[in-house]
Amino acid sequence: MKITDFLKHNFRHFNAAALIDAAEGYKAHLDNNGKMMVTLAGAMSTAELGISLAEMIRQDKVHIITCTGANLEEDVFNLVAHDYYERVPHYRHLSAEEEKGLLDRHMNRVTDTCIPEMEAMRRIEKVILEEWQKADNAGESYFPHEFFYKILLSGKLEEYYQIDPKNSWLMEAAKKNLPIIVPGWEDSTLGNMFAGHCISGDIKNVHTVKSGIQYMMYLADWYTQEAIPESTVGFFQIGGGIAGDFPICVVPMLHQDLERDGIPLWGYFCQISDSTTSYGSYSGAVPNEKITWGKLGIDTPKYIIESDATIVAPLVFAIVLDQ
Repeated sequence: MKITDFLKHNFRHFNAAALIDAAEGYKAHLDNNGKMMVTLAGAMSTAELGISLAEMIRQDKVHIITCTGANLEEDVFNLVAHDYYERVPHYRHLSAEEEKGLLDRHMNRVTDTCIPEMEAMRRIEKVILEEWQKADNAGESYFPHEFFYKILLSGKLEEYYQIDPKNSWLMEAAKKNLPIIVPGWEDSTLGNMFAGHCISGDIKNVHTVKSGIQYMMYLADWYTQEAIPESTVGFFQIGGGIAGDFPICVVPMLHQDLERDGIPLWGYFCQISDSTTSYGSYSGAVPNEKITWGKLGIDTPKYIIESDATIVAPLVFAIVLDQ
């Protein structure tokens, strides 16, 4: 039985039904010549969402991605150091001393998965520092994701690959030169490294890596060009935080701050989240709240799946891909 057939037969109520509705809405949006932004919060790359997301990119089911700096880099960490990762399924029961033991071994834990510092982070730092310095010396500046595209497409990391590169979503994005927005990139391991190299003098110009403000300006231009009435842009949000909050605001900015006419609202909205709205959480807010901020309209198809994105997102993608 196909995954899609299984899901449609068994997922009939509650969050299961919301998953089916959201996936069918995603497909309908694309069928109507729409484009889709996917936003990645949390640790989706370390959860190896690339296995399904890369195929979505290959089949042109995703047209732009917004992600945290962590998700940008952790997909590449997994690409070059997968065999050195360690799973800790009993992570809930680790003592403080055991956590310190992981630190001493340079194993940085993300829930049940430890990322090896030397094989992952430092290996990437060496290669990307060369690109930072090259741009710095030439007086050039690029977005964080563009530096990653450079090192991936150059083949400099190829000897270190430890997974099939077809399961790296960033590699597939690089091949298509997919637009990526990375707000708050400074809040990432490589962002910290870049700051360190600026402090030490290895990098002379802090603006060698472009900022979040420039990302918003870039997104405003992209949205203005792509969100024409015949081809609106949808918003598929995985998790909450800055990955979702930052890009969705481009629409009210275009309307309210730039006073541009003829800019459509987002044409589809879905969020996978387990955040609790009653605590004042924007990440857990029901989609209708976004109407009050000028992001979504009354008739915008809206879905919220209150569940674990590591389980839900690959299933939604399977339906969209008709697997």
